[in-house]
Amino acid sequence: MVLQESDSELEAGDAAPDFELEGVDGETHSLESFADAEALLLVFTCNHCPYAKAKFDLLNELAGEYDDVAVVGINSNDAAEYPADSFETMREYVDEGKIEYDAYLRDESQDVARAYGAVCTPDPFLFARADGEFELVYHGRLDDALNPDDEPTRFHVREAIESVLAGESVDLEWQPSQGCSIKWKAD
Repeated sequence: MVLQESDSELEAGDAAPDFELEGVDGETHSLESFADAEALLLVFTCNHCPYAKAKFDLLNELAGEYDDVAVVGINSNDAAEYPADSFETMREYVDEGKIEYDAYLRDESQDVARAYGAVCTPDPFLFARADGEFELVYHGRLDDALNPDDEPTRFHVREAIESVLAGESVDLEWQPSQGCSIKWKAD
């Protein structure tokens, strides 16, 4: 495990890079798939990292709590080297109820992770719908529990979501998320 902090090239106001990824639901998803949402929380995550696993419950809660927010997990890890991150295991996690996001997508080529500048799991990006497209309003930690066994006392992502849904700007310092590095394929 290599501990990594998020550090994307995307800045506030940047449009979400588009994608077409297969979901565990058998559908192909793109940004347009979530066009009805006021906000889109994209989280680069995986099945095996203890940091990512520690945030499953929070992400499941957010997906269930906010009708106007699409919570989408994207797994970009090299499944050949990390079989726990295979598409089949992703599907099992959803079927077993471990993951209850609005969509759980597989980034087999890792192109989407590169387009977003994702580097760790979890690596969350919150976008608000503006003028027909999603614009980045927050990139940073989900909460203040930096280690898997820590109990959070502040939920940064919830504060950001509440601001978006209230039509306010997100006034949060972007503190990096941390977790296991994305497991890149060997060139």
